[in-house]
Amino acid sequence: MAHEGILLGMGNPLLDISAVVDEDFLQKYDIKLNNAILAEDKHLPMYDEMSSKYTVEYIAGGATQNSIKVAQWMLQIPGATSYMGCIGKDKYGEEMKKNSKHAGVNVHYYEDDAAPTGTCAVCVVGGERSLIANLSAANCYKSEHLKRPENWALVEKAKYYYIAGFFLTVSPDSIQLVAEHAAANNKVFTMNLSAPFICEFFKEALEKVLPFMDFVFGNETEARTYAKVHGWETDSVEEIALKICQWPKASEARKRITVITQGADPVVVAEDGKVKTFPVILLPKEKLVDTNGAGDAFVGGFLSQLVQEKPIEDCVKAGCYASNVIIQRSGCTYPEKPNFA
Repeated sequence: MAHEGILLGMGNPLLDISAVVDEDFLQKYDIKLNNAILAEDKHLPMYDEMSSKYTVEYIAGGATQNSIKVAQWMLQIPGATSYMGCIGKDKYGEEMKKNSKHAGVNVHYYEDDAAPTGTCAVCVVGGERSLIANLSAANCYKSEHLKRPENWALVEKAKYYYIAGFFLTVSPDSIQLVAEHAAANNKVFTMNLSAPFICEFFKEALEKVLPFMDFVFGNETEARTYAKVHGWETDSVEEIALKICQWPKASEARKRITVITQGADPVVVAEDGKVKTFPVILLPKEKLVDTNGAGDAFVGGFLSQLVQEKPIEDCVKAGCYASNVIIQRSGCTYPEKPNFA
């Protein structure tokens, strides 16, 4: 049975600044839909422009934090989940703390004195989203914080871990510490490919931690980028998922499972040399609000069943349910109680 602190997430806590924008805005800042990038200097003016030009919503986000909050919502067990990351000592940081506590997640933020809380511009056009993250304080997370007794206690208590690939740009040594602890103690370590740029530009960092991953999550674009970077001459998501499973493992206690989502197309699950596909819950276009947080919600739903040792089929169903709820709302938000059977 899921207990307090069973699932621990680590990542980049960001405040989403979300708005429905137009094609001109995307072109002006060289933004592609369905992508996620780190902000460059050319993007910095866009945050203010968004809030002055469009109707903006502020929603506590960041990929891992979204997934953990959704898992917490699905589980409805106070404090079943914990989370670590770095925020600034400012009003956005206070907002983040309030939001996460309200969600029932046990957060242990590292608070940076100098950098402001990170933000992520969420540009929505026709229900599709693009993410431009200005990490700021999120980029300042240090493994020293993780090693403090009160924080390492969360690692000891957890049996399942989830870290988005985005955190590889911030604190690979923190990831390594948790990954090694999981392998040594027969616990379940899971990560996400997160974005094409992670697969491309953080290839070595990803490869170093891949042997520790018991579950690898990603979407079809990330999977294909991963294949391209590794010179696998295939575009088949099913083949790529199998190849990711076959990558060497640090612990032989369990075989790796790869789970790839494909938007409205079926979810691909590769396990033990076999591939299964699971249909998603289709949604009429007019009910789609935005896809921001859909992949995060899928992982959160999936993990909520995994920590209860449910079969993979149930994990996928829960993931599909959670993402279906989230795409009908703005950002990664949800009603008070889940309605998942």
